[in-house]
Amino acid sequence: MTPRIAVLDDEARLVAILEMVLRRSGYEVEGFTVPDAALAALAERRFDLLLSDLKMPGLDGIAVLERVREADAEIPVVLMTAHATIQTAVAALRLGAFDYVEKPFDNDALLALVARALDHSRLARENRYLRGELVSRHGSASVVAESEALRRVLDLVRRAAKSDATVLVSGESGTGKELIARAVHVQSDRVGEAFVTVNCKALAEGVLESELFGHERGAFTGAERARAGLFERAHGGTLFLDEIGETSPDFQAKLLRVLQEKRVTRVGGSEERPLDFRVVAATNRDLKREVEAGGFREDLYFRLAVIPIALPPLRERPEDVLALARHFFVRAAAERKPPLEGWSPEVETFLRSHSWPGNARELENTIERGVALARGSRIELEDLLLDAAAGPTAEADEPLARRLDRQDEPLARWLDRQAAERIRAVLAASGGSRAEAARRLGVDRTTLWRWMQRLHIVD
Repeated sequence: MTPRIAVLDDEARLVAILEMVLRRSGYEVEGFTVPDAALAALAERRFDLLLSDLKMPGLDGIAVLERVREADAEIPVVLMTAHATIQTAVAALRLGAFDYVEKPFDNDALLALVARALDHSRLARENRYLRGELVSRHGSASVVAESEALRRVLDLVRRAAKSDATVLVSGESGTGKELIARAVHVQSDRVGEAFVTVNCKALAEGVLESELFGHERGAFTGAERARAGLFERAHGGTLFLDEIGETSPDFQAKLLRVLQEKRVTRVGGSEERPLDFRVVAATNRDLKREVEAGGFREDLYFRLAVIPIALPPLRERPEDVLALARHFFVRAAAERKPPLEGWSPEVETFLRSHSWPGNARELENTIERGVALARGSRIELEDLLLDAAAGPTAEADEPLARRLDRQDEPLARWLDRQAAERIRAVLAASGGSRAEAARRLGVDRTTLWRWMQRLHIVD
């Protein structure tokens, strides 16, 4: 797209000369001799640069600059003046002018300045677009949230993103902790820098230390060259420490020191490297209990949990199940041929009634499986290849080893599990009708509702 430049000067002859010079260089140019006319055009149409005289009757260049900044904070403004002084230049730059040029000016020097200003304009617009793309894909707007519980979480994410405070995201596996961590990053001022992730559970302690802190050449067998760690790669950005609760006390002590001092010493080295990073950590453990049991350092816990964000499991926010399922369906079925229309009522009954112990990850896998295996125009229950544990004959069909593992299960928990399986099966067979399910179970609707509430069953 050809850059558009607005030229404003009370001397019509100079405006005509600038229009000619700039058009010869391939730019689209619109000239103005009255400030109000130029401001009106800037408000109505897109321009990539404004060249404005500093001394004009009525509104001068400084006033024009202030008015332009109120309407568009990104368009670069270059001021032209025959009365350049240090004071006017400083005032113009302080108010947001890109630069100023003194009359009479050399055409080549002016064109070079225009090129630099347009590069600045292009980069500013690209950054704004990319930031918008990041926020839409990874920010709060990308999180499906119908429930009030998750909406409160996203509000906390938006507020947390404004600071550099360390964030600790807790929740069961599959609840979307990394998605929340990315949302914190892309809504912060660090969005243009790296978002670096590491799964602390996946690496042995020595490897994890080298990965995070880096190492010098010869620090250990196989260290043939120096290597920057993930903290250094996250300089200016965000480091996401997943499964932080799986780390050892020795590693926790080293990590605490780095978080406190914002300095990293590579393994095998002695030089401390000052760094600027933000840490978001995540865990599926109850770190408060781990602290009480002596399995996690209390000082590190408080350093990490400056802003704690607790993600509720999917069973506690049933309003999100169908919305998430539709989201996963649209994504999974986008390129499927022939296209799918959706799922059957039986599938929807299952989606509503299942407790989703694997949370959103289990739900996503279930929908993807249904999309891949659907034989007709919609997903049917058999396409989901449901685990036998979801049905009324789960105990009988369950592998012997798993049943033996449950020999020590408390009677009350075993009875609740059996009741939950029975209620879900009858609800599914009744097409989701509570009245019919209550009749088949031999209880009234109120009693059935109370059981469903206690067992976290959603119809």
